[in-house]
Amino acid sequence: MKHLLLTAHADINESLRSRWFLIYSLIFGGIVVALFVTGLTESRVMGFTGLSRLLVTYLQITMAVLPLFVLITTVRSVAGDREAGIFEYLLSLPVGLAAWFWGKMIGRFVVVFLPVVLAMLLAVVWAVGKGAEVPWVQLLVYTGLLVSLAWCFLGLGMLLSTLARSADVAQGSAFMIWLLLLLFLDLILLGIMTRTNLPVDNIVAIALANPLQVFRTASMMLFDPQLVLLGPSAYVILDNFGETGFISWALIYPVLLGTACAGIGYLLFRRGDLP
Repeated sequence: MKHLLLTAHADINESLRSRWFLIYSLIFGGIVVALFVTGLTESRVMGFTGLSRLLVTYLQITMAVLPLFVLITTVRSVAGDREAGIFEYLLSLPVGLAAWFWGKMIGRFVVVFLPVVLAMLLAVVWAVGKGAEVPWVQLLVYTGLLVSLAWCFLGLGMLLSTLARSADVAQGSAFMIWLLLLLFLDLILLGIMTRTNLPVDNIVAIALANPLQVFRTASMMLFDPQLVLLGPSAYVILDNFGETGFISWALIYPVLLGTACAGIGYLLFRRGDLP
C-alpha cells in the first residue's frame, strides 16, 4: 500500500507540473464561467432553472471533453515511459509491478477528476452566494456519473497504453476510439436501424453498451425522468430498467468496464516484455 501511494503521489506531482493540466483546468473552469456569463442560470427549461439548468448543460459538455482528455493524457503513462527509455530505471526501483501500475492509475484519476469537481464546486458556491436553491441529490448523482465516466476511460487509456509501443500510436488509437464511441451516439446507430431489421431491444442494448450513451441518457433522465427527448426508445429503457435501475446501471457499468480494461492491461503489462 505504501508503494502504491508513493507511486500515485509521484504521478500527481508530475502531472501538476505539466502544461496539459493547466490547459485542462482552464477549460473546465472556463466552461462554468461562460455558463454564468451567458446567463444560462436565468433561463427556464421544462421547469428547471438556476443551478439545475447549469449542471445539466455542464454535464453534456463534459461528456464530449472529459473522455478525450482522459484518453489522450493517460495513454502516455506506460507507452511514454517506454518510448522515453526510462522504463528500465523505473522498474528497477523497489516497487512492485502492481503497485506501480495501479498507483499510476489512481494518481492520474485524481488529476483528471480534480478540475471537474472543482468547477462544480465553483457553481455550488456561486449558487449559495446568490441564494439559489442547490439540488444536493442531483449534485451527488452528477458527481457519481462523472466519477464513473472518468474511471471508465481511465481504465481504457491504461489498456491502450500497455498495448501500444509508442506514444504516438497510443494517442492515435485513443482518438479513434473516442471518435467511434462519439459517432455511436447517433450516426452509426441510425445506420444500423436503417440497413438492418434488428429488433428495437437489440439496438437499445447496443447503444447502452457505449459508456458515453449510458452517461448521456442518465444525465437526461435526471433532467427529464420520462426521457421524452429519446422518443420511443425511452419505453424500452424504462420498462427494462426503471428510473432508479438505470441510474444505478449508469453508475456501476462504466466503473466495471474501466476496471476490467485496466485489469486486462495489467495482466498484459506483467506478462509482456516490459523493457
